[in-house]
Amino acid sequence: VLSVSMKFLVASCLLLVSSAAAFSVVPKQAGNGINAAERPGRLSPLFMGRAAAVRAATKGKTDAKKAKTNALYGKKIIMTIKQGGSADPNANRQLAEVIKAAKANSVPVDNINRAIKKATDTDTANFSESTFEAYGVGGASMVINVLSDNANRATADVKSTVNKRGGKIAEQGSVLFMYDRKGKIEVPAVVDEEELMMAAIDAGCDDMELVEGDEEETSVIYTDPKETGSMMDAVKSLGFDENVKMGLVYLSKAPVECSDEEFEKNMDIIDALEELDDVDSVEHNMSN
Repeated sequence: VLSVSMKFLVASCLLLVSSAAAFSVVPKQAGNGINAAERPGRLSPLFMGRAAAVRAATKGKTDAKKAKTNALYGKKIIMTIKQGGSADPNANRQLAEVIKAAKANSVPVDNINRAIKKATDTDTANFSESTFEAYGVGGASMVINVLSDNANRATADVKSTVNKRGGKIAEQGSVLFMYDRKGKIEVPAVVDEEELMMAAIDAGCDDMELVEGDEEETSVIYTDPKETGSMMDAVKSLGFDENVKMGLVYLSKAPVECSDEEFEKNMDIIDALEELDDVDSVEHNMSN
């Protein structure tokens, strides 16, 4: 039978052994001199899973945005032909401008040709544009651009989406007066302002504003809506041909800064609206 002192000695030895194991140094791998625990570039399965999930989510959003852009210009082509009466861009100037914008936004030629062919079918429904105005939270306002072949469905969907998320549909004209209609060109590169100004003058453009894009190393150019095509030509003359996007937007005259919570609530409304097939785009006045 162990005495009390012997039991204490055994317990102390066990404690020392366990402590040594806990604080032991990870052995070095032969030949590289780097501890296994310190080796760079290795992610645990947990982090590998997170990275894959982020990539998948990003790709999913990009694919969805591209599909929506393709569908949008398909509808615009159909509407333009139905209104203009000709499927020949040489005889229908508005159609030529839409096709130019579609190509600038990387819409495949096959999609463009299919839309033109579909527009000549008498059974194909016509599309019409409409604009809804709404209030979010924290002083935010929104301009909702719709292109639909069913006005009643689009109206019901937009109102339901805004109201369910704490927003409110505004009376016609109560929001739009706080925005300017502008042509917008997005360039995935930094554009030199002086070079752009000279190119714009040569292209016959009088209105130009160059700002940094939302992402690093990108630029956004705002211009008069009537000069958007000419400004696009000016941008291309500087060598920017790939992934340059062109369109018309409503630009806020008086941006407001919302709290983080208000911003998230408003973005929830905007994201839900942009998921609707009939919604072309949503502009807002939030500065953050």
